[in-house]
Amino acid sequence: MKSTQFVLRIAALSLFVSAAVAQAAQVTGTVTNKTNGKPAAGDTVVLVDVQSGMSEVAHATTDAQGHYSLNKPGSGPYLVRVTHQGAGYFIAAPEGAGPGDIPVYDSAAHVDGISIEADVLELETDNGQLKVNERYFVHNTSSPPRTEYSPKGLEIVLPVEAVIDGAAARRPTGLPTSTNLTPSSQKGHYTFDFPIQPDEGEKDTLFQITYHVPYSGKFTFKPLELLAADNVAVLLPKAMTFAAGAGAIFQPVNQEPGIQTYVAKNAAAGKALEFTVSGTGSMPREGQGQPSGQQPAADSGGGQDTSAPSGQPGGGIGTPINTPDPLSKYKWWILGGLALLLAAAAAFLLRKPAGAPATGAVVDVGTVSYPALAASASPASKNAALLNVLKEEMFALESEKISGTITPADYAEQKAALEIVLKRALKRSS
Repeated sequence: MKSTQFVLRIAALSLFVSAAVAQAAQVTGTVTNKTNGKPAAGDTVVLVDVQSGMSEVAHATTDAQGHYSLNKPGSGPYLVRVTHQGAGYFIAAPEGAGPGDIPVYDSAAHVDGISIEADVLELETDNGQLKVNERYFVHNTSSPPRTEYSPKGLEIVLPVEAVIDGAAARRPTGLPTSTNLTPSSQKGHYTFDFPIQPDEGEKDTLFQITYHVPYSGKFTFKPLELLAADNVAVLLPKAMTFAAGAGAIFQPVNQEPGIQTYVAKNAAAGKALEFTVSGTGSMPREGQGQPSGQQPAADSGGGQDTSAPSGQPGGGIGTPINTPDPLSKYKWWILGGLALLLAAAAAFLLRKPAGAPATGAVVDVGTVSYPALAASASPASKNAALLNVLKEEMFALESEKISGTITPADYAEQKAALEIVLKRALKRSS
């Protein structure tokens, strides 16, 4: 009898061990330095557990061929982070036997080939304040490709009256995540603590900042570009009035109904532009993002969306045929307020001091930002973290719809499923 019990215990233990081994898996891949095309040897690679407070559960160092291997202890979502010359690069840990290859770049505090393609200011009034949502589209066309990275990165100039509400940034292949904006020694000057990675095709790095200034019905801006900017654009409600300052050449652009758009091209570095806005008004909320009935299309460099079902220029919003639209490439970022609203709630994990607790942290993985779901958190904080995850997933889904990377049927199915889970989470948290 005892021998039978012993055999059964051994069998049960064997099944337990087999199950644990079955769940564990290896993540392997190669880290390649795209600056020189060679393997990145000696880089630190870390496996991060998304559901355990972004804790680091495995470590490795790339060998001479750039190879690494990490033991994944379970089947939950993990990230792989590699640090190369101080800058971090992320991928989602592959499932199964998929390769976890990661490209990196050499980095430096200053890199040739950095330029501002567009500085876009979106304005509206609210209870005695002028609210500004400003976006910088920054190119990195360095050759060979290198990442510009230092704690004092892109420097911008804001009105001295500005009160900052939030700052965010987005890598060429990622989504916005909140980031630090550090005051400079010169009043009104600030720097972003965020890497400027080399462009990925036509995708560049986006920097966003929201701020407000006191407003009594009139305000004069003097935007100063510290790097030459191809375009400086101002968007404001139709109810407000725009007046260019002396020497500033702003041209009106027909962009969206209910919105005025003015663009100054080829803004010189170090030379301030000037414009004054007056009156009151809010940006239209309905229809922001993709106009009804219009399908997303690749930027063709002009203002005509030839893929729109109507076949009309600009998707039928009145842009004359053959009229160049300098903002067509940035349209969805200009009109999509959801991105910054979600990103403003995030915390950027890469600036977490070594040894600091990671509970509630958020990491930009190059595709989406995920709040950590700490196992020891209270039910209320877990619900809040779940809501953040669902919001991020909703935004990611809308981004896929805008970019045309998801079919209408898949979009409708996934959105309905997310909405159901979101409603249940909201009900639990109320």
